[in-house]
Amino acid sequence: MSGARRERQRAATIAEISRTARRLLVEDGIEAVTLRAIAREMGMTAPALYRYFANRDELLRHLAGDLYGDLTDFLAARLEEVAGDGIEARFRAAGHGFRRWSLNHPREYGMIFGTPLPPPGAPGAPGEDGAHVHDHADECGARFGMFFMALFTELWAQRPFPVPADEEIAPGLRAQLAEYRDHMGIALPLGCILVYLQCWVLLQGAVSLEVFGHVQFALADPEPLFALSLDDIARRLGF
Repeated sequence: MSGARRERQRAATIAEISRTARRLLVEDGIEAVTLRAIAREMGMTAPALYRYFANRDELLRHLAGDLYGDLTDFLAARLEEVAGDGIEARFRAAGHGFRRWSLNHPREYGMIFGTPLPPPGAPGAPGEDGAHVHDHADECGARFGMFFMALFTELWAQRPFPVPADEEIAPGLRAQLAEYRDHMGIALPLGCILVYLQCWVLLQGAVSLEVFGHVQFALADPEPLFALSLDDIARRLGF
């Protein structure tokens, strides 16, 4: 068997393992996602799965990466629907799209946003072919993060909004914002990074409360409240 064909078969098996893991997650929760359970569902032996994932933590991180990818693709499709509209329409489409995916996939959302993932094994360690192994969850999570950051950067370029000056930010926070900016590889004022994070906390906080059922004590339909939260973020960004 040629190397290319072997790699295609390996990729197909990994994709099937991830689909099976996601189904178990949705049906029975994260505790049900084990190598033994997946092997049973796929008609394989548990030791055979170790040719693809060294342990359960590695499997969970790969599944998380696929979930990040699915979410990012969904959001990108929502932006395509309003591609001819202005930046505000795309901002709102992204916000509502994030909420819709999260409510439609509560267990997937809980996995990637509810509790910390297991730490990666050994990032950058050489694989069997000598190449460096990249962490799937980190790569796909970074792509998701850049989706919103790209919108934010575009907005700042088109119509800058008021942000705190560097000296107005507490030194400890300022240093963390600078580190985050360097990590993301972007060129924005630190005050802009601060506003971005504040807006993200508002957006994800509103979605998390709804996904995890912590708004239903007061509201049977929280969507109008979410729309008001988006309005608050929009005003903060100068819309």
